[in-house]
Amino acid sequence: MKQPVRVRFAPSPTGPLHIGGVRTALFNYLFAKKHGGDFILRIEDTDQNRFVKGAEEYIVESLEWLGIPFDEGPGKEGGYGPYRQSERKDRYREFAEQLVQSGWAYYAFDRPEALDAHRADHEKKGKTFIYNWHNREKLDNSLGMSPEALQFRLDAEDPYVIRFQWPKDQTLEFQDLIRGDIRIDTNTLDDKVLFKSDGMPTYHLANIVDDHLMEITHVIRGEEWLPSLALHIQLYRAFGWEAPQFAHLPLIMKPTGKGKLSKRDGEKMGFPVFPLEWKDSAGYRESGYFPEAVLNFLALLGWNPGTEQELFSLEELIEAFDLERVNKSGARFDPDKTRWYNHQYLQQKSPAELVPEFRRVLEGRHPFPDSLEDAYLERVVALLRERADFLKDIWEQGSYFFRQPEAYDEKAVRKQWKEGTPQVMARLADLLETRDDFSSEHLETSVKDWIGASGLSFGQVMPPLRLVLVGAMQGPHLFDIMGLIGKDETVGRIRLAIDRLGGSPK
Repeated sequence: MKQPVRVRFAPSPTGPLHIGGVRTALFNYLFAKKHGGDFILRIEDTDQNRFVKGAEEYIVESLEWLGIPFDEGPGKEGGYGPYRQSERKDRYREFAEQLVQSGWAYYAFDRPEALDAHRADHEKKGKTFIYNWHNREKLDNSLGMSPEALQFRLDAEDPYVIRFQWPKDQTLEFQDLIRGDIRIDTNTLDDKVLFKSDGMPTYHLANIVDDHLMEITHVIRGEEWLPSLALHIQLYRAFGWEAPQFAHLPLIMKPTGKGKLSKRDGEKMGFPVFPLEWKDSAGYRESGYFPEAVLNFLALLGWNPGTEQELFSLEELIEAFDLERVNKSGARFDPDKTRWYNHQYLQQKSPAELVPEFRRVLEGRHPFPDSLEDAYLERVVALLRERADFLKDIWEQGSYFFRQPEAYDEKAVRKQWKEGTPQVMARLADLLETRDDFSSEHLETSVKDWIGASGLSFGQVMPPLRLVLVGAMQGPHLFDIMGLIGKDETVGRIRLAIDRLGGSPK
């Protein structure tokens, strides 16, 4: 019987979840669901010195906001927990000792200052110090000790680490589901520390042991872990376990220049690199992105569906996703494209769907947001969303729907507020006060008829009318604005502008 697919996302709680980590989680989730498998969250907190309070909660909240929940993990206990490595630490030592007993690892008692001296000496000679077959028998470790001498050191509780022992003169061959065939010369590899002197495992040992005990079938992770692949596969062989299949995702690259995307790029160019707000850094959620849009643009960073389709629901992504179509080369991040995706999802949603979130945008910007009826907000959204990438754009482009203009565009005033304009606006205000039907359609007919009957031109009426209602020469159909803000507000703004801009009729 074929083993069910089980994948894991294993971040360290050392800070906020980077958007690259979100993509790793997403690809794991898509692969698991495509094959009817399980997506596991494991918190790799063996490095207690770098632990950041609140980081684990941030990771969980990010996955929940994005809509890619884990099947097992902290708070969702399955049959393979606990899901924090710090709660599993008692079991790692026995596996490290097992490797020592089988000859795949050894005790190393080297003092940090001694290793620093070796490194400095190699640097003087233009060489790089590597702790491996070349020098390990000359260093302070159990390989050159008698059993009695080793036991003496252990009984004396001399600090030690346990290092992996690479075989000499071998070529390792293995496969990556994205990179294909890989060959490594073992003579170039250093004997990595597997178990630290503080009683905690390193990432390498804990990662392999946990993946095995949790029956992980596929390890899908970032390209930065590619140099560790040889050690991880060799550890499986040393334990006599069947290794999972590995797939290393391409990096997400800077929008311009070389290197991978960083927080600094976002700060410099004004876009988020975290899913949620973290301290002084805005997240995609707080910046107004829809979670569906974030998932959509992330999925297309390094993965090609093989078609021209760009917009995918989560269900469509699951159906289409295939590791064979993940690129080897890095994917360049495009901030403009991320906004384009959000624009597309904004247009897809109905105005009624957008009202609750838009009401949150208004909080703190309008004195009485709760008093605004949903029907009113829905009409505002319907009028303005076509030009908006984010719901906050609707406020920025249409604040005049919620308050009278605080000022008037100076250039527009010079061009539109001419001699005689106050008198024309006053007459228009008088006309509007007599109208009981203040619908957009009725107003348009009524005002245009009045313009014709009065011998006026549209240029004498319509541009200054927009100016006094909006504060600038922008906005949707003018009669839609009037019909929405209502008679009292429309007439009041006209008369206020006459007072503010001068030239009030005698």
